[in-house]
Amino acid sequence: MKLMPWGVVLAGISLVSCQGRQQALPPDVAKQVDKIFEKWDRPGSPGCALGIYKDGQIVYKRGYGMANLNDDVPITPATVFHVASMSKQFTAASILLLAQQGKLSLDDDVHKYIPELPDFGERITLRHLLHHTSGVRDQWSLLGLAGWRYSQDLITDDDVMSVLVRQRALNFKPGEKYMYSNSGFTLLAIIVKRVSGMSLREFTTKNIFEPLGMAHTHFRDDHEEIIKHDALGYEQDGKDKPFRMNLTNFDTAGATSLHTTVEDLQLWDENFYHPRIGGPELIRQMLERGKLNSGEQQDYASGLVLGTYKGLPTVDHGGADAGYRSDLIRFPEQHFSTAVLCNFANTDPSALALQVADILLARDLKASAPVPAKEPATAVAMTAERMATIAGTYWGREDDDFTRLRVKDGKLQTDVGRDDFHELKPFAPAHFHVANVPWGDDIDVHFVAADAAKPSRLEQTFAGGKPEIYESVAAVDPTAAQLAEYPGPFASQEIDPIYRISLQDGKLTLLRLKNKPDMLWPAMRDVFVGEIGTLRFTRDANHHISGFILDAGRIQNFQFTRINGYPTRP
Repeated sequence: MKLMPWGVVLAGISLVSCQGRQQALPPDVAKQVDKIFEKWDRPGSPGCALGIYKDGQIVYKRGYGMANLNDDVPITPATVFHVASMSKQFTAASILLLAQQGKLSLDDDVHKYIPELPDFGERITLRHLLHHTSGVRDQWSLLGLAGWRYSQDLITDDDVMSVLVRQRALNFKPGEKYMYSNSGFTLLAIIVKRVSGMSLREFTTKNIFEPLGMAHTHFRDDHEEIIKHDALGYEQDGKDKPFRMNLTNFDTAGATSLHTTVEDLQLWDENFYHPRIGGPELIRQMLERGKLNSGEQQDYASGLVLGTYKGLPTVDHGGADAGYRSDLIRFPEQHFSTAVLCNFANTDPSALALQVADILLARDLKASAPVPAKEPATAVAMTAERMATIAGTYWGREDDDFTRLRVKDGKLQTDVGRDDFHELKPFAPAHFHVANVPWGDDIDVHFVAADAAKPSRLEQTFAGGKPEIYESVAAVDPTAAQLAEYPGPFASQEIDPIYRISLQDGKLTLLRLKNKPDMLWPAMRDVFVGEIGTLRFTRDANHHISGFILDAGRIQNFQFTRINGYPTRP
């Protein structure tokens, strides 16, 4: 029998009634959906819970794999998951509800509610926090620099505030750019508590979850709390290695810590079509894009990301903490959503949810633009001389990071981590994909002027997005005498631990609390790069090393000063 196109299945009349209460997928379609998750649909493996929502109903829900490997407890649609940063949309909704009640304004300065936050000489509004344009440094990165082990050491709101109140600078002027910051949503949760007199958990339960009937959803703000039917998180170092538990250890909520189910999330999802809480104004504000000082609009709204997939508008937000991964992707024009909640760090819920959409929205989705045929390798084969010309060090000005290219065994390679080099495979003149990494074929590394002389820059694009620009810089090879200038103890006024730079086997190495030694490689004069990020050493009037400035992803311009007279280690 010829099967109907999957897109027709969701046309309305083609859905199967389930005991008169809800619609369900035809068995053949459900089988196709299940196949997406078959890798985890077995005893002895963690997995995922799936919820598919259409026109206000759950049309399919299933669990794949195990919620608890200790006791062989399977995942079901009623299994409760920690959903990490998916939490942010509920924190944002709480702030917007308080604004509706006239208890605060999105344009209020954060210091009005959190006066202990340092005065950075700039006005930081609640709107900045909602849209990740505040410039406030990220809490997890700050705690990591201070020696905290993410999801291993207990982290509370007080711990987060203990590092935030010591900051002396922002990453950038508020509104100048977008940079994801968990700190902003922790601050918003604290503001909810100070304005409403209720913790974020209490406020959301009373004002969001109970009114919507989300009986199995709450913010967990006590790591010792017992949660019925809660999934444990897992990780795996390699496919042949055993699973290991990887759990959160947080008493902080706002940026994270929501626990929920795929069944409960449908009730929240439907509120975006028929608002039972907050009314249409809440939905409008939730979906209002952030805007930079320049007027440039961002994809990030209030705890939600606005995008497109194969020609259709989408609204989503994922989450990743410890062994947990999650995403809820909404296709508003189709009144269709997919929630995927997983308890295994090696899963990609966003990709899984989109694969489900590929099946069920096939009639509405536009085919991806055809990928130009790749020229045969012989047509773009690289000579040894050309590879030697391209090899070198390239600097990304935007985030102050570096990438290295080298020639080894007759192949041009790029680093994707500490001494982890992968081959660059040419597919067009001066254009390369990265071999043997996930989505490597979606990465286009383009060398500008590569056909004429030494490239002036490389442009790295992922899936056709905005290119990241890296400029070619002169390579350096410090002598032993030059390297001997850098070792010593360094301290920052913004965190407690002493950072030590030492020489080990002729290479600079960073030693810091609760971290393995971090070998640094020279990128430019007085600039070294390690797993931690980029260290730019500073010099005093006598040209002696006086400190360094650290740029590390969500932490920028973090200053350390050399400590004179402090005992050193070999």
